[in-house]
Amino acid sequence: MKHKFIILALGLGFLASSCNDLDLVPLSEASTENWYSSEEELLMAANEFYKIGYWNKMNQGLLEQATDNFTYRNVNRCNLLDGTVNGDGGTENWYPVEQWQSNYKCITMANTFLEKSERAEKAGVSEKILNQYRGEAYFTRACKYAVLVSFFGDVVWLDKNIYIEEAFQKGRTPKKEIIPLIYQDFDKAISMLPVSYTGNSTQRFTKGAALAMKARFALYMGDWELAAESAKACMNLQAYQLHPDFSDLFLMNTKNSIESILVFPRSVQYNILYDATATKNELPRNAGGYGSYAPSWDLLASFLCTDGLPIDESPLFDPHNPFKNRDPRCTATIVEFGTRHCSFDFDPHPDALKVMNYETGKMVTNQDTRANAQYTSFNALLWKKGIDDSWVDNKQKVESDYIEIRYAEVLLTYAEAMIELNKIDESVLEAINSVRARAYGVKSSETDKYPAVTARDQKSLRQTVRLERRVEFAKEGLRYMDLIRWKLATKALNTKNYGILYPADILRDKVTSKGLWFWPTTPQIDEDGIADFSAMEKEGLIQVLSQRKWDERQYLWPIPTSEIIINENMKQNPGY
Repeated sequence: MKHKFIILALGLGFLASSCNDLDLVPLSEASTENWYSSEEELLMAANEFYKIGYWNKMNQGLLEQATDNFTYRNVNRCNLLDGTVNGDGGTENWYPVEQWQSNYKCITMANTFLEKSERAEKAGVSEKILNQYRGEAYFTRACKYAVLVSFFGDVVWLDKNIYIEEAFQKGRTPKKEIIPLIYQDFDKAISMLPVSYTGNSTQRFTKGAALAMKARFALYMGDWELAAESAKACMNLQAYQLHPDFSDLFLMNTKNSIESILVFPRSVQYNILYDATATKNELPRNAGGYGSYAPSWDLLASFLCTDGLPIDESPLFDPHNPFKNRDPRCTATIVEFGTRHCSFDFDPHPDALKVMNYETGKMVTNQDTRANAQYTSFNALLWKKGIDDSWVDNKQKVESDYIEIRYAEVLLTYAEAMIELNKIDESVLEAINSVRARAYGVKSSETDKYPAVTARDQKSLRQTVRLERRVEFAKEGLRYMDLIRWKLATKALNTKNYGILYPADILRDKVTSKGLWFWPTTPQIDEDGIADFSAMEKEGLIQVLSQRKWDERQYLWPIPTSEIIINENMKQNPGY
């Protein structure tokens, strides 16, 4: 019987070769004929919903690389920024296929659970336990369909498992019909899940997680009333707070923060780790990494100065010392020049040929300047967010929590939704200011200690909350979908990625010898927060690393080609 069920759209070739690799439940005959008949079996099946790979493979990795927050040497790391994405799969186009397959895997697991869990009910498992695990299944299905419609638009709706023959005939259901069904699943989860757990279950799905994820999805869909209502309901639970220290929140030693709403633990013991490739590429070369994954100059330019003004308006900004007088999230996200990072001083200046190794107390050859190491950061920046000495001390095995959604996002979701509704009151300003004040380490009421938001006009606040999301959630995978839903991808992702001049002798001759390091002049910032470096480029003082190219068709991703081939009713998205 189990071989007749299919995860829709995994492809005929995948199904033929890997029928037993779906990893839905323990794969034995008992798993279909007798499984789900006890509380223990329900727990084992529900635990499958928590596999971290189903939640974070696209986030904090590819999705950040597909934005104007990210730089990788002199190429676009993601071909979404080359405008060449298609549904064929393979090395260059794995992410539409991965996004499609992994989410339908979870949906199938949830459907199987909901169909079979009645066996446990008949076996006498308590209603409380049944509701909790069914709530987890509804939550999983809602989250995964939310991702699918956000990226692909119309998708195949399945609220029960089907036979292979039917799967190969199933067409796409209009997005507008699926959205209410997703909300229904979220509502079922909200009604069934508890506010909190005790003991070893503290990181299971909760009512707050369901409300927060529903609020995110409603925001993405432009359902402002529902987004505000769901975010406010999550806030009213009084189960979450902002972590007191922004920098500390993302470090390996911070577990189960009061800010984390939906979090998945990593563990060296169980070999559940932060991506090894990302770890190597984010670490500085001095500390044994590659120093090649870097924040973009566009991101560095986006942080406000401490007077609350953008860098092209603030008298506090110095392009030769770009970290001075900036929102504290700037130096919490990007490594400041001349500061200790991973046991070394970080200094990409071409004349900084040696730096201090704090482990040995000796000056060593500086591998984080291109004067010594050709392939270190091409734009002289490195990520700091979440990275500290523990990455090196732990032999590059990083077990920091994966935070899918946190309380700061709920606050900014509430604020943005209310702004779009033009229902601007004190609660909206308080939501934004709470997030901003935390970055400064003060209370929102201490308005003399941080640049509090006071404007109440819709246009100004819209710009404010969009900027706040960018600097608060940099490197967390939210920027991509923000650009999509704000319809700014066309503008922000048809831009150039810039870096310092190379070889070092040219940089010295044109920039540093004239006192023009780091940025020769101040880039201009437009009303959407997009930086313009063209004046420096025209003067030959910086170099273009790569050209981002956004194709309008990419507002929706391609349906995997394998699905089109095996199913004549599966139609491709426009332009592919």
